[in-house]
Amino acid sequence: MRIEVNGQSREVAERVTVAALLRELGIADGPVAVERNRVIVPRAQHEATTLSEGDQLEVVQFVGGG
Repeated sequence: MRIEVNGQSREVAERVTVAALLRELGIADGPVAVERNRVIVPRAQHEATTLSEGDQLEVVQFVGGG
């Protein structure tokens, strides 16, 4: 199925979760914020939130620095 991640169209498997998508993107371990269709998905719900055709996601990864 097709979704949009940070403005880029992406093909993903049916019934993929937010957590699985983050693992696929290689950013599952760090601090990250996910917005699905303009609604924040709390980190505690990443494993349970299944994506749907046409979903629009914004994924922001936090990096430290100084």
